Amino acid sequence: MTATTAITTGRPPGDLPERRPAGRRFDLGQPFVYLVALVVAAVAIGPVVYVFLGGFRTTADLNADPAGLPDPWTLQNWATVLGAPRFWGNVFASIVLAGGTTLGVVIAGIMAAFVIARYDFRGRQGLYTLFTAGLMFPLTVAALPLTLLLRTLGLHGTYLGVIIPSIAFALPTTIIILVPFLRAIPDELEEAAQIDGASRLGFFWRILLPLSMPGLVTVGVLAFVGSWNGYLLPLLVISTGTLPQDLWPLPLGVTQFSTQYSQDTAAVLAYTSLAMIPALVFFLAAERRIVGGLQGAVKG
Repeated sequence: MTATTAITTGRPPGDLPERRPAGRRFDLGQPFVYLVALVVAAVAIGPVVYVFLGGFRTTADLNADPAGLPDPWTLQNWATVLGAPRFWGNVFASIVLAGGTTLGVVIAGIMAAFVIARYDFRGRQGLYTLFTAGLMFPLTVAALPLTLLLRTLGLHGTYLGVIIPSIAFALPTTIIILVPFLRAIPDELEEAAQIDGASRLGFFWRILLPLSMPGLVTVGVLAFVGSWNGYLLPLLVISTGTLPQDLWPLPLGVTQFSTQYSQDTAAVLAYTSLAMIPALVFFLAAERRIVGGLQGAVKG
């Protein structure tokens, strides 16, 4: 066969052109997709990089060349912010709010999702639809009644007045992610656990929770980042209360710092960078688990 092919083509067997494997043809749409991805990445990352680099510049350098690189590089802005007691008070407040919200969202979300996903009762689909409809209920619509309710309950101006509503507004997304994830766990696994003598609660603690860890990490990270960056709810609840400004969360602290040091733009950029770093690090550290949790929710 090789000799026949060589006679037909007039070329030695070793000089025959290699055939292109099927499925590797050039797609004209790929460069366009890459271009769009690069533009979106630049739009998303560009402001973050600019703010971060701006913290290493002086205010005079920023005014002279807003789009330039630091010249000279300086750490004075970072030292000023890190040496301010108010900054660490703002960090403490953000940790309390984000930690409390994350803990509440994970606990309440997994319990509600377990009942909706694994129990068969009348109105189950309606309850799931009700949680889904919560995505269409923005915080701005609930601002006035929520403020009145918190004043009535004596929670206005407190951390609990921020944490409890934050949990409520994060539950719809949590339920939507966890319910399909829990439904994807085979019923045979639960039946085998019952044969071994495990109750439904034992199945929940010993088997379902470890298997649903990627989904829990996903909703936990989303809740943490959302609470850490939350501005409107703390503005409505805390800024109009009796808490001192040193115990306000970081988003409000950035506003107060920029007002107090409005002439020192570089220091404001350094403060903003430090406020962003914990959420970015937390999100990037759990990126793979987030993707795995979302994939599990989609497959479910």
